[in-house]
Amino acid sequence: MDDPSLRVSDVDRDQAVIALREHLLAGRLTLEEFSERVDAALRARYGRDLARVQGDLPAVAADTAVVSLRKPVRVTTALLSHVVRRGRLRLLRWTMAVSVVGDLDFDLREVTIDQQWTAVTVLALLGNADLYVPDGINVEVSGVSILGHRRDWGRDEDHPDEPTVHVRVLGVAGTVDVWRVPAGLQASSYSDITRTLQGRPLRSLG
Repeated sequence: MDDPSLRVSDVDRDQAVIALREHLLAGRLTLEEFSERVDAALRARYGRDLARVQGDLPAVAADTAVVSLRKPVRVTTALLSHVVRRGRLRLLRWTMAVSVVGDLDFDLREVTIDQQWTAVTVLALLGNADLYVPDGINVEVSGVSILGHRRDWGRDEDHPDEPTVHVRVLGVAGTVDVWRVPAGLQASSYSDITRTLQGRPLRSLG
């Protein structure tokens, strides 16, 4: 929109969200940054609001040939230990998280993706796995848990046209929890995050 003082329409907001999705898939935005900016774009009232959302990003047309050179994450394993995996990691079409008699904290809030659909397969054998995703991102949780549990905590979002992270669980005497973390949540540790969100579970998946 040329005049930042003019009100924006639903079409303007939708176009901004589409542009943000392209930047996400190009690796310029993390999942958490994408979630926060989409929320701001959908709440925008004036052109200047949308300009702030995209002000530090190049034109979408320049993104078509962008390929991230960051090495993708394929497998993360906690074997008889406590492992924390976080940071600006790159996920491709699939990745695997394995906890065998261990504890795994797998934080996806700062990852970058370059696919519309990304799968995270979680294997928990006598172990625990906790996945942390930004609130506002499409996350689908499915799978089987035997003598354990798999649970999905937080607010469920459904944006059919936006990128989706599909969490596939196979647990045997293990526990798998997916935590949808709201933007701006003040927490000094993963324990603080889980304690805060435990008061509002989305649903128990068995």
